[in-house]
Amino acid sequence: MTDFPPPPPVDPEKAARQRHFALGLFRLSGALLVMFGFLVLMQRFSWVQGGKAKAMGIIFVMVGLFQFIIVPRLLLALFRKPPQ
Repeated sequence: MTDFPPPPPVDPEKAARQRHFALGLFRLSGALLVMFGFLVLMQRFSWVQGGKAKAMGIIFVMVGLFQFIIVPRLLLALFRKPPQ
């Protein structure tokens, strides 16, 4: 077997900053997806019109809401677990 050196110590303040940044980034991208989905629903783009625009817009809105609401909560639960 190979012996790996122990991992370097983790600065808790730096880890907290990175986690906060990741949560903010997920929320921001989710909000942008929701806004883009509403623009598609309103048929503001010439490349998607009619029924396809409504279906595509609903998909974007649902994915954006999931990313804005659920993903940060899942990440928080993951961050609260002690490292193994």
